[in-house]
Amino acid sequence: MKYALTILATLAILGLLVLVFPFSGFYNVSATAGHSGVEEWYLSTLSRHSIQTRANGIAVPANLSDSTTVVRGSIEFVEMCQTCHGGPGVERSVTGQGMAPQPPNLSEDAPEWHPNEIYWILENGIKMAGMPAYGPTHSDEELWELVAFVERLPDMSPDEYGTFTLLASPDSVETNVPRNDDGHDHTH
Repeated sequence: MKYALTILATLAILGLLVLVFPFSGFYNVSATAGHSGVEEWYLSTLSRHSIQTRANGIAVPANLSDSTTVVRGSIEFVEMCQTCHGGPGVERSVTGQGMAPQPPNLSEDAPEWHPNEIYWILENGIKMAGMPAYGPTHSDEELWELVAFVERLPDMSPDEYGTFTLLASPDSVETNVPRNDDGHDHTH
């Protein structure tokens, strides 16, 4: 009986500490402070398994290697992703460099993710990581185009990436290619 009371008292004290801790100001939320090794492991493990579980049933379209799909994805990538993630031969902007956790370099890290997982991340975003949810503002087709481009990044040279960057410029005729759906062309 005494053992059970000791366990209950310990749990009650720990519970109280968990409730009081946010009010203490002890934890440094500064992006410059970064995360400890334990925090980094915990958050990345939590994120990875959450994404894998939720992306599991998402069917990947067959047209991800289609050149028009990849070009359209490059337009979205340069506009929305390059700032934080950089690209082949292009460093993250100062915004991306100042984030914690540091956004992954997709030229190196994209192969760690399946296309359905990349899609889920784009659609839903990631809490507390600065990754916005693009599902509310972009069609499924636009998100899959972006997935198609991200899938190509690891095999892309800086020169090839530069070509895609030129295609993504507002003056490019590629930004005006009509879509196969309802005619909606998401431009920025």
